[in-house]
Amino acid sequence: MKIAQIGNVIEFKDGLKGVVEKVNENSVIVDLTYMDNYRELELEHKTVVNHKNYTIIAEHE
Repeated sequence: MKIAQIGNVIEFKDGLKGVVEKVNENSVIVDLTYMDNYRELELEHKTVVNHKNYTIIAEHE
């Protein structure tokens, strides 16, 4: 399992996407405002995702 780094874009929970803002021991904090339909989904700005529950879709360079 590859752990995301700050700035990576990850996908989790049925297609939600976000940018990693902080990496913790067991999870990452993700900014969900990255998604175009963020406002329509009525989600919080940020969420916590366990390392086991996401896929990295774009790596920060």
